[in-house]
Amino acid sequence: MNHIAVAVDGPAGAGKSSVSKAVAKDLGIVYIDTGAMYRCAALFAIKNGIDAKRDPQSLISRLDEINIDIKNNADGQRVFLNGADVTDEIRTPEVSVGASDVAVIKEVRRKLVAMQRAMAKSESVIMDGRDICEYVLPDAEVKIFLTASVEARALRRYKELIEKGVDCDFEKIKADIEYRDHNDSTRAESPLKRAKDAVLADTSDLTFDESAALVKRIIKEKIQED
Repeated sequence: MNHIAVAVDGPAGAGKSSVSKAVAKDLGIVYIDTGAMYRCAALFAIKNGIDAKRDPQSLISRLDEINIDIKNNADGQRVFLNGADVTDEIRTPEVSVGASDVAVIKEVRRKLVAMQRAMAKSESVIMDGRDICEYVLPDAEVKIFLTASVEARALRRYKELIEKGVDCDFEKIKADIEYRDHNDSTRAESPLKRAKDAVLADTSDLTFDESAALVKRIIKEKIQED
């Protein structure tokens, strides 16, 4: 496969990360989880007692202290924040909401986007997030808007947390997703929306394997068209 960039947009909890990761492995290209980078920024804020929503300037003033590294190994992708492995820690509900709060801060977005664009230039990638198609990788060869209903996304997240032994409430998870949807779609800096040239992939009624197969089919068909 020649050098390509696959941009995957979509709302919180749509399965962008897990599906993109599986597709990347199957196609032999690099997977970049941009959401994990925002989660790292949120975790940094939480650990340092910063309320990014009420006092964004406090986080902005410390952006130079945030160093993020994403490594792929035999066990899968690992995410490091300032040298510490935070792969599991950034997946808590608290960090999920925090990630949406830091994502509306333009200075945070600009710092992380510069890192993401550099990654896409160096090798073939599939990159997922919530503003990848129009803002981060506007010239990507393949653009996909991966989505699912709020109910389906909340149920998937609930089952995932229960399987990990995390005590959680379905209605709270659903409310968090609705909050993040509103936050992401109404923010001033790169609001969430489907790019005009992005292929819609609704996975509400699909299994994980079916969702991954759909994305792979879209990529292969788009490459053949070009």
